[in-house]
Amino acid sequence: MKRISVWLLTAAMLLSLCACGGKAEPAATLTVFAAASLQETLTEISTAFEAAHKGVEVVCNFDSSGTLKTQIESGAVCDVFISAAQKQMDELDCVAEDRHMDLLENKVVLAVPDGNPAAVVDFADMAARLASGELFLAMGNADVPVGQYTQKIFAHFGLDEATLAADGCLTYGANAKEVTIHVAEAMADCGVVYSTDAVSAHLTVVDTATEAMCGRVIYPAAVLTASQQPELAQKFLDFCRSEAAMEIFTSVGFAPAV
Repeated sequence: MKRISVWLLTAAMLLSLCACGGKAEPAATLTVFAAASLQETLTEISTAFEAAHKGVEVVCNFDSSGTLKTQIESGAVCDVFISAAQKQMDELDCVAEDRHMDLLENKVVLAVPDGNPAAVVDFADMAARLASGELFLAMGNADVPVGQYTQKIFAHFGLDEATLAADGCLTYGANAKEVTIHVAEAMADCGVVYSTDAVSAHLTVVDTATEAMCGRVIYPAAVLTASQQPELAQKFLDFCRSEAAMEIFTSVGFAPAV
């Protein structure tokens, strides 16, 4: 009988030690859907937010803004949405209007692989050589912001995307990160990407699109009406606008939206 009691006591102590050594369950989990171009910076900022708010876990889902919008519309759990363009935000009817802000501004750039093998000069040179079938360009799909900005650049230079695609001058990426990879791995002569992705991937930038070419690149952010913890979600957005967070954003080329 004594042996059984000792064994039970030992087992109880082991279970207690295991429980103490295990990772505690978070008191709250915040789910953030964010444009793929935010992956590096927002991951770092989320870690800093968790450190400042004990018991909170931030779970980020990064993809193209169009894909994220579709997931939200399909009922995916999401507290905060940060888009790479206003279009995808405007198309959602679950945005809390009093918890909506323009968070960041980015730039659209023309990037080339290491060494610039095709000797691409700038956007005007890109347009002329695409029209003559001399270049192979990487761009985003039509349903993602970086692709939509590229389409505006095409329109600015009088290029027809369908014709370029039929002539085999274009390759597509499902989001900004995929386009960046196409350029980094020299799968294309050049690519239209965000300035921040070019910085993160150490790409060579040969030109920056003007506002006349594609408009301003604003990243709106909002708490969704379906959020079960809107106050915490708002605290996260406020944290993203803090000086510490902005230092992380600006380190790769983002600017606060004005």
